[in-house]
Amino acid sequence: MTADERARARDVLDLQEGRWHVPILDARGAEELLATAHRIAVIGASPDAARPSHGVMRYLLAHGYECVPVNPRATDVLGNISFPSLEIAVAETGPFDIVNVFRRPGATPDVARSAVATGARALWLQFGIVNWEAARIAHEGGLGVVMDRCTRIDHEVAIRRRTRDR
Repeated sequence: MTADERARARDVLDLQEGRWHVPILDARGAEELLATAHRIAVIGASPDAARPSHGVMRYLLAHGYECVPVNPRATDVLGNISFPSLEIAVAETGPFDIVNVFRRPGATPDVARSAVATGARALWLQFGIVNWEAARIAHEGGLGVVMDRCTRIDHEVAIRRRTRDR
């Protein structure tokens, strides 16, 4: 196992065991964030239907969210213009409630800096993405932080809970 793999495993274990270096939204906090959000930047959105970012973005669009893809290698995703950076997406379309990240953990500190600089409400790192530096940057910039969770799954759980509680 390489040093990077050991560090990543340690970061994931810290999150799973509650050794949080900064406040992280739990399931209820993530649910509340989704309930109040309208605009989501999908960082790493892919036009490839086999990629998780594509399926999650399709789901979110179908459930009324305005999703804007951010991927410098794509021109559009699901019929939506893709922007090469979060800064350009905000300049062209306005600020986002959630910056939803489908990138490798090492790329997330720069995304967190961009999310803070562009006035996002929250940084959401998808399943398998844990980076405490990105979480710290976002938290210190006043953003809510979600790590290692899926927007689609959390939204589906919230719908089931509301249906059951009626």
